[in-house]
Amino acid sequence: MPDPRYRNCRLCPRACGVDRAAGRTGACGETADCRVASAVAHFGEEPCFTGARGSGTLFFSGCPSRCFFCQNHQISTGGGGAVQDADGLLALALALAEQGVHNLNFVSPDHFWPHVEALCRSLRARGVALPFLFNTSGYQDAGQVPAYAAWVDLFLPDFKFADAGLARRCMGDPRYPEIAMAAIGAMIAAKGFLDPWDPEGREPARRGVLVRHLVLPGCVANSLAAVRRLHEAFGPELPLSIMSQFRPMPGCRERGLFERTLRPEEYEAVTDLVERLGFERVFIQPLADDEAFVPDFRDDEPFPGNRNRPPAGAPGSQG
Repeated sequence: MPDPRYRNCRLCPRACGVDRAAGRTGACGETADCRVASAVAHFGEEPCFTGARGSGTLFFSGCPSRCFFCQNHQISTGGGGAVQDADGLLALALALAEQGVHNLNFVSPDHFWPHVEALCRSLRARGVALPFLFNTSGYQDAGQVPAYAAWVDLFLPDFKFADAGLARRCMGDPRYPEIAMAAIGAMIAAKGFLDPWDPEGREPARRGVLVRHLVLPGCVANSLAAVRRLHEAFGPELPLSIMSQFRPMPGCRERGLFERTLRPEEYEAVTDLVERLGFERVFIQPLADDEAFVPDFRDDEPFPGNRNRPPAGAPGSQG
């Protein structure tokens, strides 16, 4: 029987109230049937998560944010993925753990939190001691964070938009800046900053929060405002990942927005501000045409770069 939290669903800030347990589709694009698009040892996250053996990622289908430029669009809005019951989900996670990954990384898990919570409980009951990583858009209800933190060791939220108007255009909710800041604050209150901080990944992180920000082409003002807001709220000790990896997706062409990659001067304007504000725990991403970590979820291995186990510093997943 589906978890009652899927009825009159309030699992994300959309609070759509849909009875997903009855087979109806919520704002996230999903029913109460948990769907997973990929389960792989992933080397495209920051080195503090991938280490030498990779991050054991479970990519869940659907997403409450539904940003039109998402590089995971095949699964976030495109309907990819396969239904997994509790036993199937556990089998996927155990198979990753047996590969020796450094953590189990739940990508966009909040709209399937009842399933993920049960999975965490089952894994701990079986003696799996790996850190659990909640990898998300930042579009979470802060009131839900304590429930996540009861099981999750690591939080990897985005802070996508400081500009409410840009948030409205990209994902349909101008409340994103306030929602995400409150959620990030609750995550930090629960787990603190990333620990240990080893940018080379020799000692992968086991607890805490790292915030990602993707610089969008033509939107430097949004990025500068995002960095300043994070600094004001959490100070220069906050671990950051400033991402340059944007690639135009089909939704960009359809809307006539973000139809190019990032220019060097745009990215440098953001990283210069990061330096001036005194942030020291920062991942800076090389600006390159490498698409080794642009996924195709139609393949068993969606990320070409995983086949070659890339060196530390490879691009992260744009969620």
